[in-house]
Amino acid sequence: MTTTLCDDPVVLDRWYPVCAENELEAAAVATTLLGADLTCGHDQDGHPVVHTAARELPVRTKFGFVWTTLGEPVRDVFTIDEADEPGRRYVACGWVTLRSSPGRVVENFLDMAHFPFVHTGILGGEAATEVARYSWEIRKDTDEVWATDCKFFQPQMSAASEGTFAHLTYRVPDPYQVMLYRISPSDETRLDAIALFIQPITETLCRAQPVMYLVDPDSTHTELTQFEQVIFLQDRIIVENQRPLLLPLDPRDEIPTRADASSVTYRRWLKAKGLRWGALPFRPAHTAGARP
Repeated sequence: MTTTLCDDPVVLDRWYPVCAENELEAAAVATTLLGADLTCGHDQDGHPVVHTAARELPVRTKFGFVWTTLGEPVRDVFTIDEADEPGRRYVACGWVTLRSSPGRVVENFLDMAHFPFVHTGILGGEAATEVARYSWEIRKDTDEVWATDCKFFQPQMSAASEGTFAHLTYRVPDPYQVMLYRISPSDETRLDAIALFIQPITETLCRAQPVMYLVDPDSTHTELTQFEQVIFLQDRIIVENQRPLLLPLDPRDEIPTRADASSVTYRRWLKAKGLRWGALPFRPAHTAGARP
């Protein structure tokens, strides 16, 4: 693979999942992150290590994955409180490779408007297509994007539930990581947590893995995995057909609707950070008529 190494500090100075911990049980794993070829393995004491041809990289093990960075992050891997709660079902659903920029993948995860048309009969239906108003914000204390008070009728919200209005909260803790919280259909006093861990390979190629922390005492592990895999593979078709592959940060490139409030906020957040890698740049006003 011929790739261009990332030189964007906004992207470099972050932690990324590069393999699941159980993948290392059989052999070392060769992979690519931000254009750099990596090898994941174990040291002589059995601890995970990650290195390029030139150096060993920092490593964190969290949520069942090995995380690393090519830069110098100012903070550790983000936290998921539900990951530490006893009695939850941990479901890692497997890697899926997508020919798209990681920002497009995040944005698709945030988009409720596609539920009735892409996930018909599961997360939505053509009889109920309206996205109700919801709240969005950039939380300055944590530097994260959140969308709250999201509601959408879902014919089959989980592997075992019947149709009902889902109550959803979306969270973007890092530019290229995203999460969803929902009131559990099994226990209305608790939230299910669903993360999409994304490994950017190049600007237009990445892989991602849904990981769920669920309150579901009834479904089998296979049912939970297959349910999420069906949804994500439906999403892959849509994401890979979006053009351009890079995420536009200039609002003149794509016209948003009211339902796109979270996407608009996400793009503003990235633009304010000065993100370049994986995105189309913001165009100065004097070039407004030109298209990249």
